[in-house]
Amino acid sequence: MRSTDSSDGADVRRAGRRALGITGEDGPSVRLRDVVRSGSGWYPITALGALTIVDAFQGTAYSILGPDIADTLGLSRGTIAGLSALRLLAIFGATLPAAALTQRKPRRGILSVMAGFAWVVTALMIGISRTSVMLGIWLVLSGIGNGTSQSLHRPLVIDSYPPTGRVRMLTLYRMFDQTGFVIAPLLIAALTLWVDLSWRGVFVVICVLTVPAALYAIRLKDPGFGAYDDESTRTKVVTSAVDDMHTEDVELGFFEIVRRLFLIRTVQRILVGWAVLGLSFVPLQVYLSFFLYDRWKMDAGARAVFVSVLPVFSITVLLVTAKRGEAMLRKDPADLLRRAAFGIGGGALCIAAVPLVPGDNWRSWWVVPMTALFGLGSGLQAIGFPSLEASQFSIIPANMRPHASALAGIFLSAVGGLGGVFLFGSIDRRFGVAGVFAPVAILGVVAALVLRSATRFIGSDLDRTVDGIAESEELKGQQARGERVPMLSCRRIDFSYGTVQVLFGVDFTVDEGEMVALLGTNGAGKSTLLKVISGLGLPQSGSVRFRGQDVTFVDAERRVVMGVTQIPGGKASFGPLTVVENLRVAGYTHGRNKAAVDRGIDVSFAAFPRLGERRNQLAATLSGGEQQMLALSKAFMLKPRLLLIDELSLGLAPKIVGELLEMVRQINHDGTAVVLVEQSVNVALSLVQHAYFMEKGEIRFDGVASELLDRGDLLRSVFLEGTAANLGSAGGLVTL
Repeated sequence: MRSTDSSDGADVRRAGRRALGITGEDGPSVRLRDVVRSGSGWYPITALGALTIVDAFQGTAYSILGPDIADTLGLSRGTIAGLSALRLLAIFGATLPAAALTQRKPRRGILSVMAGFAWVVTALMIGISRTSVMLGIWLVLSGIGNGTSQSLHRPLVIDSYPPTGRVRMLTLYRMFDQTGFVIAPLLIAALTLWVDLSWRGVFVVICVLTVPAALYAIRLKDPGFGAYDDESTRTKVVTSAVDDMHTEDVELGFFEIVRRLFLIRTVQRILVGWAVLGLSFVPLQVYLSFFLYDRWKMDAGARAVFVSVLPVFSITVLLVTAKRGEAMLRKDPADLLRRAAFGIGGGALCIAAVPLVPGDNWRSWWVVPMTALFGLGSGLQAIGFPSLEASQFSIIPANMRPHASALAGIFLSAVGGLGGVFLFGSIDRRFGVAGVFAPVAILGVVAALVLRSATRFIGSDLDRTVDGIAESEELKGQQARGERVPMLSCRRIDFSYGTVQVLFGVDFTVDEGEMVALLGTNGAGKSTLLKVISGLGLPQSGSVRFRGQDVTFVDAERRVVMGVTQIPGGKASFGPLTVVENLRVAGYTHGRNKAAVDRGIDVSFAAFPRLGERRNQLAATLSGGEQQMLALSKAFMLKPRLLLIDELSLGLAPKIVGELLEMVRQINHDGTAVVLVEQSVNVALSLVQHAYFMEKGEIRFDGVASELLDRGDLLRSVFLEGTAANLGSAGGLVTL
């Protein structure tokens, strides 16, 4: 298998990046018209835009009319804010389930349409609510629809158009979103000032206006995952023409996808950035109306007009900067991420300065600089959001983007937003509503710094995405050409316990039916590598492939079913269970085939008569050697394709070791590949065909076992000086 660290690998990465629209060069952007024409046309973006516009109606109406709703229903300001937090919880609860519904079968279009019709119903029911309980119920359902759109809309935009227009299409979607925040408050102002409708009437009108948008989007379809980027990357990275590429990688489950996303360093920092931003951004939308009401004496109509002006700043800035953002992504995604950090931090500073503007009435001229500061802050933050989304989506496989979008919404709205509601509520009670602006500057700068720190990792995370696609296609090509593919292939594995890195770029392979020894001093990383192979530890970088399939992030229990079994040193049996019960538990992979389980137990007792004598004895009462016999028997019951054994003979008498090794030979003879971590160099090298030597988390060298057994010079280069002294007599037992 070709290494991506070679010059050929660098070419593969460059080709993969180009397929993702990242050329590393300056140059003219593809015209937006051509992007749309080469994609799915104008309908998807306009349909999603119509849905996001009406989505803005309900949230804006509740925010602006909060004081009026409180007066009518006799609710306190804290209750209104609490109901807003309840809606945020609903958003939190809906985002990941919506992503889960789409991970195996693309159905983002129909779910987005269903969310649109849900808004029709909830707008009506909010308007006729008579109690805080009913209001809360319908706000929750509205939040579920909002959570669905947060998960699905932006990934759907990404997959509907080629990467050459990614930033501009996300920007266009953001402009639709901001347009909704222009139309909604103006509509509310018109309905409350000119038509003299109450807040109930406003929500009924919103219900009526939502119907056409939901009907317009009814033909929305899902184009599939990565049709314009991942699929193009697969084509670009394959350097040999192979038609028969039939092997598919293992599909990750829901929690496996989420876990993988959390291991991407860029995503880690972006999510933290979203959370810090949410601490100020989300509750500020609620407290803004109270600030305008208390400080600037704005009634509902005046507040609506003011709120409608702010998105105009955002739309203007987005129009001016969209093409430049595309150029940044094309040259280096890190530049786009820096721009996002600048926009979010700068916008927060501008908004935080608003209370410094003197004035206590919206009819005074001071309202102009106050509006300008708010507008400038909104415009700068408007730059940040699509830039941040485009950067994040560029390094994530297409089928995982709904999950990433859901996590971003959760960290913004739930983790940050809910925390901000309590934080700002405490500040409001002590310092008044104007005091809630003070933390905005600090939180905004912190969020910007966190996001900027992610620029150090985005390049390597992007390469890892490309490498994963390249490896899959390369293996498929090898299989189609009839070339040998290792049963197990670990490539460039890095692993850390917290901040302590243990494995450094480890490459390790095992062929079908092969027996391999993994040797090295204590702390060399042998047991850690076995954990990575078995799924008990997930690497920070690199890949693990089993029989050609990428299992790097597959759960350990799924790997057992696939044929990977590990015997951990001294911890491979359930003490409170008897010997027979341990064996029956291990036979669960046979399902209802009781005869197969019974046969396995009989063979185990034939190989280890001592276990047969203790069949009804608790495993905890067995000797160390007997427990290792039980561990091997359990592994035999599982019938694995690959067996990982960690320190089988540690602390055992030679006679017991001989019996255990005979069982290992039998398991290997039956077709199971074995990786053996063994304390005795001579025993290990006389048993296996191939050996790897590890030192300080790296593979120092490997070779045929029969040749390495006579190479004392190589052994001395790996093991400690005291251990190397044991090599003095040929044929003597060498312990590590």
